[in-house]
Amino acid sequence: MPIPVICPGCKKSFRVSEKFAGRKGNCPNCKHEIVIPAAAPEIKVHAPEAFASGGKTKAGELITKPIARRTVQWNPVAATIIVGVSALILLIAFIGGKAGIWSRWTISPALLALSPLLTVAAYLVLRDDETEPHRGKFLWYRGMICGAAYAFLWGGFEYLGAYGLLTGELWTWLIILPPFVAVGGLLALATFDLDFGNGTLHFGFFALVTILLRVTAGIAWPWQQ
Repeated sequence: MPIPVICPGCKKSFRVSEKFAGRKGNCPNCKHEIVIPAAAPEIKVHAPEAFASGGKTKAGELITKPIARRTVQWNPVAATIIVGVSALILLIAFIGGKAGIWSRWTISPALLALSPLLTVAAYLVLRDDETEPHRGKFLWYRGMICGAAYAFLWGGFEYLGAYGLLTGELWTWLIILPPFVAVGGLLALATFDLDFGNGTLHFGFFALVTILLRVTAGIAWPWQQ
């Protein structure tokens, strides 16, 4: 391939055949002596398939192939199971409420058992799509830890209501509810790596379902017991 040359005298540029690389000669324009530089090494363009498995270094060693990102696909079977189990739980709560078997003491173990399902279902909806999701048994471990923490946090409402610190008046909720929601958001951040905003929504979903179950089961509010 031709070698680009610039005359140091007249600054004129021209191209010289690579067979004259390293030789001396006179500029055709000003007759100033110039030295033809050596030819640049040829650049080899590798085909894309050469790096399909990660490629190789100059020494011939394999380059580690990047880890492909795995996306979470919508699973209709799992969604159907979650909806079906949720409907069954509501039905059990309704029937148990009509039969009078639910109380603040019998509903607590049921809520504790249900909490992992609620927290995992809410996480799958609220998680950030740009981050690697939690999967498998470790997801359920996180769900059990978060669910147990939520259940004990919800027990705080029972405690405050039983001692008259939480009533049906709105001003008591405006004072007491924000700290509980903030703690719930921090728990979701610590267990599921959700940001604080989505963490508060995560706890809010748990609280909403808990209230719905309480109403369905016919259990009185803490300050009414």
